[in-house]
Amino acid sequence: MSPASASAVVLSVVGARPNFMKLAPVAAALSRRPGVRHLVVHTGQHYDPEMSDAIFRDLGLPTPDVDLEVGSGSHAQQTAAIMQRFEPVLIESRPDIILVYGDVNSTVAAALVAAKLGVRVGHVEAGLRSGDWSMPEEINRVVTDRLSDLLFAPSRDAVANLRAEGVPAERIHFVGNVMIDSLVRLLPDARQRAPWGAHGLSERSYVLVTLHRPSNVDDPAVFREVLAAVEEIGSCHPVLFPVHPRTRARMTAASWAPRGSAVRLLDPVSYIEMLGLTAGAGLVVTDSGGVQEETSFLGVPCLTVRPNTERPVTLTAGTNRLVPSERAAIVAAAKQQWSRYAAGPCAIERWDGGTGERIAGVVCGGERFE
Repeated sequence: MSPASASAVVLSVVGARPNFMKLAPVAAALSRRPGVRHLVVHTGQHYDPEMSDAIFRDLGLPTPDVDLEVGSGSHAQQTAAIMQRFEPVLIESRPDIILVYGDVNSTVAAALVAAKLGVRVGHVEAGLRSGDWSMPEEINRVVTDRLSDLLFAPSRDAVANLRAEGVPAERIHFVGNVMIDSLVRLLPDARQRAPWGAHGLSERSYVLVTLHRPSNVDDPAVFREVLAAVEEIGSCHPVLFPVHPRTRARMTAASWAPRGSAVRLLDPVSYIEMLGLTAGAGLVVTDSGGVQEETSFLGVPCLTVRPNTERPVTLTAGTNRLVPSERAAIVAAAKQQWSRYAAGPCAIERWDGGTGERIAGVVCGGERFE
């Protein structure tokens, strides 16, 4: 795409909640670039209003130009449906470049369609690797990076991964973590709301839990271990547990409900409320990639219930710790991590609120970030 083009068209494809936090800073930065038309396609991969519509309001994002309304399904069904519905949109809009975000099915599906039509692809959050090929997200990351012309890396280790895989240096741009841009912008509002107060709790007095990965919730035996750990943690500290729809379905299938009132199951919450709850927690227990990053930036202790992470910088420079999906291990780690706050926000290179502008600079101005 020519940086000087007066009719440049950039098309962003998003489909799941984490994508939206990454889109918002890029959309804002592109809106300030003269002569750039930015279109947004929502695949509908996440279709629950609290998981999609509410976050668009929180982030100040405009209504998407196109909603593919794909909905749920198996990985193959969802990916195929996105490809089928996205192709005519791409042919009609004829963008100079498409931007895809993160590692969900929408990301790889859109990248595949664009690559086969000869449209340039930019991958926001390129180069992350867990080394765990049992994770669908790992497959999506690797395939998307292989298809991309511009690779926007959030951390130095991501750059190293791409170089080790043979990606030419000129295609890699170390721009930083775009999700932190959204956090920086909305954190004052999130803190001011003090969402813990609505649950009769004080700041730093509670544990925040989020769980949704198939490895933790789909196997009944593993899920029971994790839920038992959550209940045991609740015997020491109040637990707030916003329940992902996938997790709620598994709880219902297992006829599980917490005993007593220490573990409070919440409906999915808005992004700003979730950010406030994260910032105010004494400990976060999660299996989410984005939450690992947010807690590290905020200096909040975090336990990630996974054997590996594609975000190792959260282990080396942040407040994150990995723990297996076993009751005893989770409880022991929670006791050790409780209220182990960093002295202040963790200083991770280029996690500074300026990533969206750097991405726009590469896409529209031909800038280079090494």
